[in-house]
Amino acid sequence: MVFSSLVFLFVFLPLLLVFYSLAPKRLKNFLLLLASLIFYAWGEPVYVLLMIFSIIINYSFGLLIDSFDKKQPTTKKWILVTSIIANIGILGYYKYSSFVIENLNILFNLQIAYQPLPLPIGISFFTFQAMSYVIDVYRKDTQVQKNLFDLALYISLFPQLVAGPIVRYTTIAEQIRNRIHNLPLFSEGIRQFILGLSKKVLLANPLGEIADAVFANDPTQMSVATTWIGIAAYTFQIYFDFSGYSDMAIGLGKMFGFKFLQNFNYPYIAQSIRDFWRRWHISLSTWFRDYVYIPLGGSQKRKWHTYRNILIVWTLTGFWHGASWTFMAWGFYYGILIAIEHLGWGKILEKAWRPLQHLYVIFIVMIGWVFFRADNFSYSFEFLQTMFGLNGKALLDPTALMYLHDKLYLFILALLFSMPIYPWILNYLHTLEKENGQTGINKDGQGVRKFTNVIVFLHHSLSPVVYIILLILSTMFLVNSTYNPFIYFRF
Repeated sequence: MVFSSLVFLFVFLPLLLVFYSLAPKRLKNFLLLLASLIFYAWGEPVYVLLMIFSIIINYSFGLLIDSFDKKQPTTKKWILVTSIIANIGILGYYKYSSFVIENLNILFNLQIAYQPLPLPIGISFFTFQAMSYVIDVYRKDTQVQKNLFDLALYISLFPQLVAGPIVRYTTIAEQIRNRIHNLPLFSEGIRQFILGLSKKVLLANPLGEIADAVFANDPTQMSVATTWIGIAAYTFQIYFDFSGYSDMAIGLGKMFGFKFLQNFNYPYIAQSIRDFWRRWHISLSTWFRDYVYIPLGGSQKRKWHTYRNILIVWTLTGFWHGASWTFMAWGFYYGILIAIEHLGWGKILEKAWRPLQHLYVIFIVMIGWVFFRADNFSYSFEFLQTMFGLNGKALLDPTALMYLHDKLYLFILALLFSMPIYPWILNYLHTLEKENGQTGINKDGQGVRKFTNVIVFLHHSLSPVVYIILLILSTMFLVNSTYNPFIYFRF
């Protein structure tokens, strides 16, 4: 089940909200846990057992580490190592075993038979959450959770279960025990959910159709413009798809009293690659920073150690996304770029004209998305060759002209909504409200005050209407279209 499905929007979520609001406080967590297990089991009932197994073993590891805390520190350390091996073993078996066997067969000319395993949805996300809990208990960054059901709720909580954000236990430990439910937070959650749904359905889906159509063709048979249109469509699709889903997850959390941390912060306005990764999938970047980069030594040792650590972390980040050499190359590509910025390119970039900084980031990111989207290296390189006119293909063709004529409005909307224009407007309106609340305005300021009062009134009056229209439009699109993919289900 996905958030952008009619079953979730008009059956699962309304029923859960009704039962949740009627349930006494002591049963709310149990109801959410049951709903989360049903949500996960909806598409693949067998794999809910795998998640329950992950919950039980990590609950046990947490208790064991806590019990050996002061008595036997060496034993405590080995329990942590065992827990990491167990979690990575589960993730590796389902996500990477076919990849490993396939490459062993190629490398050593073997004939090992294997059957590709279906990937359990969200396994990378809930495994990383479980690992962070055990590691934090070991580090004493959080207290051990002795209530199995509360830990199960943390790992399986359906808003962030299948696609993040990756929530640290320390972030919501207190919220699991005692959270506040109120109308302002619930209303804020509804608004954020609708915005996320609109990103996903009204922007990501139609842009995804363009990207899929372009990448389904031979790049040596496309024009230069078509390849740029295809990668531009994918660049916007993956942002609105994933950030939209994160907004829906955070909004749902607020409806049930949880406050998750921000996962996207307008990454396409970044001024460097380091800045981009401080804004894109923030929860994953901080996870690798806290649990891989810093334990490796971070930037505290010699410079070559720093660059080594950067390359290790980003190669692993790429591999986390999928069992493919193209994903690893994509991660290594960013490792190289970030290392170069550390070497001094970042300081040079800071002095450049700001629009050039943005163009640099977008250019680098779009090239990276080619490797991320393509199935293999040969396709990636052929696509890039056509993008830069190295295949001798025409600049324009009928396909490109068709997209420019029929779909240009989509790219304009995507560009506008990838920038923080709406937050800027909200901040401006809040500033007007604050200024209007001040006393001592003279006669000359009365006209300005009346004007700002009208603007603020219109915002508060029309805002609910806009959200209702967005929900209706999203529903209409879902009813009339069968195209509703979710990119991060493969991770």
